[in-house]
Amino acid sequence: MFPRNFVRSLALVFGLGLSAGCHLPQQTQSLALESGHFYANAKPYTRWWWFASEIKKEDVARQLDWFKEMGFGGVEIAWVYPLNIERYKRFYPQITDEERKKIEPRQKWLSPEWSEIVAYAKEYAQRIGLGCDFTFGSAWPFGDSQVPKLEATKIYGDLKFEQRNLISWEYPAQGLILDHLSRPAFEHYAARVGDALSKATHTGRPSALFCDSWEVETTKIWTDGFGADFERRYGYEIQPFMEKIMAPENAGPRYDYLKLVSRYVLENFYRPFTQKSHDLGAFSRVQAQGTPADLLSAYATADVPESEALLYQPEFSRIAASSAALSGKRDVTAESFTCAYGFPREHFKSEQTADLKLIADAIFANGVNHIIWHGAPFRTKTRDGEFYAAVHVGPGGSLASELRAFNAYLEKVSSFMARGRTYSDVAIYLPQEDAWVQGDYPKELQFRWTGSGAYEMRYVVPPAELKGRQPLWVNGALLAQGRLDGGRLVIGDASFAALYIDVEYLDGDALEAILRLARVGLPVCLKRVPKQPGLKKSERFGKAMRELTALANVSIEAATILRTPPLVEGDDLPDFWARVQDGQHYLFFAQPRARGLKMPLG
Repeated sequence: MFPRNFVRSLALVFGLGLSAGCHLPQQTQSLALESGHFYANAKPYTRWWWFASEIKKEDVARQLDWFKEMGFGGVEIAWVYPLNIERYKRFYPQITDEERKKIEPRQKWLSPEWSEIVAYAKEYAQRIGLGCDFTFGSAWPFGDSQVPKLEATKIYGDLKFEQRNLISWEYPAQGLILDHLSRPAFEHYAARVGDALSKATHTGRPSALFCDSWEVETTKIWTDGFGADFERRYGYEIQPFMEKIMAPENAGPRYDYLKLVSRYVLENFYRPFTQKSHDLGAFSRVQAQGTPADLLSAYATADVPESEALLYQPEFSRIAASSAALSGKRDVTAESFTCAYGFPREHFKSEQTADLKLIADAIFANGVNHIIWHGAPFRTKTRDGEFYAAVHVGPGGSLASELRAFNAYLEKVSSFMARGRTYSDVAIYLPQEDAWVQGDYPKELQFRWTGSGAYEMRYVVPPAELKGRQPLWVNGALLAQGRLDGGRLVIGDASFAALYIDVEYLDGDALEAILRLARVGLPVCLKRVPKQPGLKKSERFGKAMRELTALANVSIEAATILRTPPLVEGDDLPDFWARVQDGQHYLFFAQPRARGLKMPLG
């Protein structure tokens, strides 16, 4: 199994021979990244949970010093519940019943005192050479006690519905979750959170402002004016279908509904979030997984797309990595090692580095190039915090003795996987339309702690026949930006020899983009003839499809259009990822046992 033009094209192959637990040589300086990256070096970060309590400068400084010593490049501060929260008493048996009844003193949420200690953390991190990112709210998703009812998340047909933030810094107060389809609601929320973070974000190097995965109630999600806007766009009312919008018989209206929900999410939440980050002198880092939106387009709104490994399997990271390549982004992060053995905390504090290396290899081989540990609890001299859903990053866990060496491995891989641009030979159409038409996953594929909709794209993987070509996912919106250059499809930083389509449904706008590129010579493998989704059909769709299938450069057989050998050939190939820079290919081969890895680990 070797890449073609092996001697001339190959700069490095690594990963197979490295085993976790080995004590790698300590590096005297961090591996700096080339320009175009938001992060200064390839060292992993860790999420750092600040439990609702009085945060003191000496505790902040002591822990940041420890992170530096352990080979981390920075932290992401996340504000969460007090450790004595009654909701999670089963996870904190060391806390007595009497202690659970107390309301811990803390800096008031978004107060000047809160802003001061947050700014101090950024200043101290900067002083010792660490980065410091911030979540853009407390717990997840966005919302707090200052969100008024009119600006809170809504579902169709239930005026009394409320989704509350149960585990926030403000506990026992339970603020409302923000209406993520309303731009004014986001702007009002962002104004006060941004003001409180402003001093910290304008200190030193730019910080990321982080948006976690979508955990907003999505079934029948709604907002003011949505119904009228839908009727203007689609020529019929969606309300008669809303009570059973996910039912199989409502596939047409459901597609139209989710397509408009996607537009609202992108235009009223994700894009404004990145703009607000820039206004604050920061950049956006976003987990788009779980969102009821066009996933590739949602990730593309962020400066740094982020995947995760537990609730989503390692192959899912290819979606975030594809979006990054096609929208010209260099950094692809991943929330890593969350509850490696099970949700929420199996084998807590007894995790094995060898197992975490398998997870890291699996997500590196799907395009991730920067690790965000999940993560580190805030500690004081008298109390070692614990987070209920994590792998434990702290001196009291089983990983401590190997943490520095393992972080050096993560840094080394990340530094090479951040070079140049992602290599790919084939663009493959992501079946987003199929997911919207499908509705809910079957019961056996649903996760009890997440949404049930197929729009989450949990189980989508490229076909085996394309493996050696490292295919990247593409959608209609990104294809509309594409052009042919020297016979190759160019979108963002990515260049493709061909487009591969194997979907049941295809949006009309996407078909027009494909037809435009095929007319000027783009080779297209069309495995089957897709249908038009949505309630109302267009005569233009059938005409465009007939024209497309009649072109000589469109074929049902991949071998007909893929005329050059794949980058890597061989039997039983391990998972891999490739980057190309100045004519050299940098390949990472994951440890063979990481192939097809399923989370949580057995």
